[in-house]
Amino acid sequence: MRLSRALQVEKGDVLSLVGAGGKTTAMFRLAAELVADGWKVVTTTTTMIWREDRCGFTVLNANPDRLLHQIVSALAEQNIITVASAFDEAKGKLIGIDSSTVGTLAALPQVDAVIVEADGAKGRSLKAPADYEPVISTSTSILVPLAAIDALGQPLDDRWVHRPEIVTRLAKAQPGQIITAELMSMVLLHPEGGLKNRPPSARVVPLINKVSTSTTAPSREVARSLLQEPRVERVLLAAVAEDDPVKEVWGRVAAIVLAAGGSSRFGSPKQLLRWKGQTLLEHVVDTILTSSVQEIVVVLGYQAEAARKVVADRPVRVVVNEDWESGQSSSVRAGVQALAAGNQACLFLLVDQPNVTSGLIDEVVSRYRRTMAPVVAPIHGSQRGNPVLFDKALFPELLQAQGDEGGRQVIARHEREVETVEVADQNLFLDIDTVEDYEAAR
Repeated sequence: MRLSRALQVEKGDVLSLVGAGGKTTAMFRLAAELVADGWKVVTTTTTMIWREDRCGFTVLNANPDRLLHQIVSALAEQNIITVASAFDEAKGKLIGIDSSTVGTLAALPQVDAVIVEADGAKGRSLKAPADYEPVISTSTSILVPLAAIDALGQPLDDRWVHRPEIVTRLAKAQPGQIITAELMSMVLLHPEGGLKNRPPSARVVPLINKVSTSTTAPSREVARSLLQEPRVERVLLAAVAEDDPVKEVWGRVAAIVLAAGGSSRFGSPKQLLRWKGQTLLEHVVDTILTSSVQEIVVVLGYQAEAARKVVADRPVRVVVNEDWESGQSSSVRAGVQALAAGNQACLFLLVDQPNVTSGLIDEVVSRYRRTMAPVVAPIHGSQRGNPVLFDKALFPELLQAQGDEGGRQVIARHEREVETVEVADQNLFLDIDTVEDYEAAR
């Protein structure tokens, strides 16, 4: 997956990269992707970066007014330029621009995006900033704290860490201590670490670099830890030096249990039916609780108070759909409206489909993290089943759903974009509609 897609870069964005483990490579990889889409991109630094071939066409001027004039002229001929105030020949480095100039660059009508390397790390895989850094522009809209996964399992010393004495203090660790996923996430989330000088309105998207097949599992552990911080929107697991840089995108995913119906065909409320020693509603909720989903919303309607009592001791958010008789779409809307703001996607489960497993839920979520598809659904042969996952970009469409179609209308509009998960056992799609279905399933 491309960095620009995983970061959800929009025209006018200012991205500031901080931390260690591949900032310069990430900056120029992202710039190349945007230029391939026809954007005009400025790469720059507010500290210093090495001058090398990938810097491309470089504009140098310490005078802000003259610099802007040069940039406008250069962008008439170039789709990407690197901007600096000067070049230090002794160090072989470009000297950065003032942070206040970054916002001025972004405001130029000729510029679609500005990407800033806002601190240095001397080639290490993890770092903490000194007093004078990072130098982050207040115009920053996306803050990307970086660390490389190859630091995990290594000693906390200057072979792997830039300024290990500061990292030691921030993480309340000991010199030489083995770097764990928890320690790495603590540094990236610390207000004097990866979040230092963050503009309040900036989205926070940490990037864990150098992820490979052998380091995917520990990278996921870091991602889970980072998502405990509400200010983190999503976490990228990547290898930015590769052509296909982003391996997985970890955002918060919620589950919405639709349990509001009156079960007219069945004759009694299915959500309260007994199933393996508990009610169907309890069973479905408990299945989700053993999955990787971060939030559960239960939508009730018919006999809501009786159903609420059976899940009162579970960590779920209950919403009552007073309009449940109008069809399933009203419950879809109620569930989406009840979601916490930080969720990047949601999946829907029906209370009368008890054979759905936590493993299937996790497979659907995993496919979403690898593809960022707007819809992910399990299939058996040509049959599509539940749970179906929707990216937050489709939440507005779900809120417009009408009648008893639920999300099917939305899926139909995005049929060509649907990612699927193959299911070997058709019984996972069991749907209890009648008493005969129920007795046979038991």
